[in-house]
Amino acid sequence: MLGQEVVRVFSADPQWNVVAWDYENLDITDANKVRALLTAAEPALVINCAAYNNVDGAEAEPERATLLNATAVEHLAKTCTEIEATLIHFSTDYVFEGAKRQGYVEADGPNPQSAYGRSKAAGEISAQHNPRHYLVRLSRLFGKPAVSENAKRSFVDTMLALAQQRSSLEVVDAEFSSPTYAPDLAQAVFDIVRLQSPYGTYHRTNDGACTWYGFAQEIFRLAEKSVTLTPVSPEKFSRPAARPAYSQLLTTKLPPLRPWQAALADYLNEQHS
Repeated sequence: MLGQEVVRVFSADPQWNVVAWDYENLDITDANKVRALLTAAEPALVINCAAYNNVDGAEAEPERATLLNATAVEHLAKTCTEIEATLIHFSTDYVFEGAKRQGYVEADGPNPQSAYGRSKAAGEISAQHNPRHYLVRLSRLFGKPAVSENAKRSFVDTMLALAQQRSSLEVVDAEFSSPTYAPDLAQAVFDIVRLQSPYGTYHRTNDGACTWYGFAQEIFRLAEKSVTLTPVSPEKFSRPAARPAYSQLLTTKLPPLRPWQAALADYLNEQHS
């Protein structure tokens, strides 16, 4: 979902010669292959859009989540250091415990409460093995579905699909966080590089925050879907992984991106055009 947008944005600038690799081209969990391919390609910039993002699945297979979200990132970071390339790696609001109602800034220390969150927090440390790194945290990614058979469907597309099947839905009215539109995030990353922003950690979500229920309300309002929504507590659904109650990612280093509602409206208009 994110990788295709990053390729699109960077390819539009003639300064960049974009080489896009999927799993079939490079298994980033293989340190030798990472070193061989990156050394041969001699990139100035490496953007890692791969991740294990099955939050509940990670509770059952934490080793697999850590392999892709942390160990593989270390392979990339070490090779990037050797070839003097910049590394951009993405992380998540789930690295935070979720106790700060006012949200989290870039300098706040991670305290993950789930196997997925711990694997992503470990990945943040891995990325820092390369002094030339940008660590970009995001949350609730949505956008054009990826073509990969293992691609995860966004909450927006899940809600729209359910609206075709049901006239009423129960949605968790908890977990305040910020939706992030994939094209906006890709452009934000491009701008970080273009402006030669200082290396380090950045929060790049769309502005504002909502619960899952609030998100669903806006989806159906903008899509003009007649669905009866009932807010429920997280305990209504059995989910193995703990979620942060409050994990809005606040930006203190760069101007905020546009409101998530505006980005959502653009995505829904694009879907119907």
